[in-house]
Amino acid sequence: MKTRLLGRTGVSVSELCFGTMSFGGDADEATSAVMYKAVRDAGINFFDCADEYNKGKSEEILGRLAKGHRDDLVLTTKCFSPHSNDINARGSSRRHVVRAVERSLRHLQTDRIDVLFLHKFDSLTPIEEMMRGLEDVVRAGKVLYPAVSNWSAWQTQRAVDLQERHNWARLQVIQPMYNLVKRQAEVEILPMAKANGIGVIPYSPGAAGLLSGKYLGQATGRLKTNKMYEARYGEAWTFDVAEKFVAFCLQKGLHPVSAAIAWVGAHPAVTAPIIGARNLDQLKDSLASVKIDMTPELRAELAELSPTPPPATDRLEEQKAAKS
Repeated sequence: MKTRLLGRTGVSVSELCFGTMSFGGDADEATSAVMYKAVRDAGINFFDCADEYNKGKSEEILGRLAKGHRDDLVLTTKCFSPHSNDINARGSSRRHVVRAVERSLRHLQTDRIDVLFLHKFDSLTPIEEMMRGLEDVVRAGKVLYPAVSNWSAWQTQRAVDLQERHNWARLQVIQPMYNLVKRQAEVEILPMAKANGIGVIPYSPGAAGLLSGKYLGQATGRLKTNKMYEARYGEAWTFDVAEKFVAFCLQKGLHPVSAAIAWVGAHPAVTAPIIGARNLDQLKDSLASVKIDMTPELRAELAELSPTPPPATDRLEEQKAAKS
């Protein structure tokens, strides 16, 4: 497993990040432990979590598994979602961020969070207030590096500009959705991150299993029954892309899951794709992604299978001229 620098932190992380959303949910504690050992044996030192995953169980299990070698790991978690019925126990206010961090530290059984993401953009709280909340927990030594997830490019850039103006700890990592059928991040988010030296750890590189091919021709599965995933991947064209992608991989002797993750990881702005699994069998193909030689030529061939998003200015003629 190769390593890469995370943003401008000077911290080295594995080229894959393991997402623990299944811990305490689709994967019980015993299965979680088996997967944890497998990814550690493979060389992964980078783990992603969130306070909302399985109502805190994911953090608790990750904390127990990390005991005894916490200093060898880079741990992330997120805050935003409600912790209780209290109207203020949610969002990205300074009040909630501080309380959420204290809760996550207890769950993870650690004295600091390496990377804290604001999980979503809080439309009720000014960006300056959100960044001050991150600054507070950094100054308190509870968080090392501030981060945001699911923010647009302009929101992220505004946050960085405010932090630099106030000499606050700067955003070091972002976490956007990115895969072969969700390429909007290519337009502004990834170029913005690269220009600012911000690390990028995209989630859903396999498009929630769509790019594995397992849902093709099926009327069941979470892409059909889960409203969130149906909204993301329910359009017919995404299944058409998946069908072409799987056929291409079979022709080239590539496993679709491995190739999908390798394609995301080969983008020059990406630090480490987040992989996840419900069991060890699912995990093996994700780990094998690092064995694929994703050359620029192969990556371009795969990119041709899906629509390229229009540029931010919508000047398609310039985009076409650049390709010719």
